[in-house]
Amino acid sequence: MTYVTLRTAAKAGKLFFLAKRRTWAVPELQYCAMNLLLLGKGKTGSLVAEAARERGHQVRALGGSDNPGGAALSREKLHGVDVVIDFTTPKAAIENISACARAGATMVVGTTGWYGELPRIRGLVEQSGIGFLYASNFSVGVNVFFDIAQAAAAALAQGYSGAIEERHHVQKKDKPSGTAVVLQKILKEKSGSELEITSVREGDIVGTHILTLSSAADTLTLAHEAHSRRGFAEGAVRAAEWLAGKKGFFDFKDVWRRM
Repeated sequence: MTYVTLRTAAKAGKLFFLAKRRTWAVPELQYCAMNLLLLGKGKTGSLVAEAARERGHQVRALGGSDNPGGAALSREKLHGVDVVIDFTTPKAAIENISACARAGATMVVGTTGWYGELPRIRGLVEQSGIGFLYASNFSVGVNVFFDIAQAAAAALAQGYSGAIEERHHVQKKDKPSGTAVVLQKILKEKSGSELEITSVREGDIVGTHILTLSSAADTLTLAHEAHSRRGFAEGAVRAAEWLAGKKGFFDFKDVWRRM
């Protein structure tokens, strides 16, 4: 049996302020301090706000009761906001995306569970001319996991069977997870095989994804286990920094290396 595990943990980045340029710099990265509007005050949303402030950004957060149906996302109310970041629910995310498109607001979406609407949302975004970036998972480790799985998909064309398992906390709304759905799609595109996804909801599991490829001769297991939501939060803030000033429709898994 071959077993490869990718684990992510929180790491605090160092910040240095360059006084006359209103620019914040971290190792190998420079970005301008921004005004961010965060939609969602849940566990991940709170960490996004914390990570953004640590990186020098101004953050205002709205909960669901503050923004029913996207009502707080008019052009006038978004004046001065550089990027809107969404960590809400699937239904709220669609309403918020539509409102931001009408208002011409740049947007990063970390909410999953709405991907059945992806073609329509892409058309809406492209028609509006805004900058839009979404992700099933903003963790760098998960996106490395996607790349490894893409290479491992070759086994499915060599007689291996495969299965995907994902485990999350009981409060998670969507099932299967957006990350598992993306993993399934990657494998299908590379091999033509659509693997079954098993979903488990228990306790306070942050997120674990396991790909198993088996033959009569051996078993290959690829796993990613998140230790905290901090990796998701920092990735979302980095995505906002990268997206600022850009137009177009982007998937984090395709652009994370440029950040």
